[in-house]
Amino acid sequence: MSGEPFWRAKPMADLNAAEWESLCDGCGKCCTIKLQDEDTDEILFTDVVCHLLDTHSCRCSRYKDRSFLVPDCVKVTPDNIAALAFMPSTCAYRLVAEGKDLPDWHPLVSGKRDSVHRAGMSVRYRVISEEEIEEEDLPGHIVDWVR
Repeated sequence: MSGEPFWRAKPMADLNAAEWESLCDGCGKCCTIKLQDEDTDEILFTDVVCHLLDTHSCRCSRYKDRSFLVPDCVKVTPDNIAALAFMPSTCAYRLVAEGKDLPDWHPLVSGKRDSVHRAGMSVRYRVISEEEIEEEDLPGHIVDWVR
């Protein structure tokens, strides 16, 4: 074994299910409701999240059932990550797909599951559930801290 972490040592397509899932840092940014600017096609992030997101743990409360419960929930895979331009720039799936390394605050690097929260890189305490607002109010919730 090379001593390299698995995300550097293996191609994404060769990661097993546990390795793939462990890349998720639990930030919850991918669960924010996004809008698309009609003129520029720019993806705009809001501070509104899917109703299934536990806003404290920043994990999906119904992960195994999410695709059934939220039909437009996108399952991130090694095959589609490169095409998912809406994924935040800090997303480990995106970083690894782009050949970049994981940041120091990523739980796989720090060894601590809550390091993403302590580093201020998660949505914890910064978002509201989509159940708390009306859809027409979404433009008033656009934020720039989710990039």
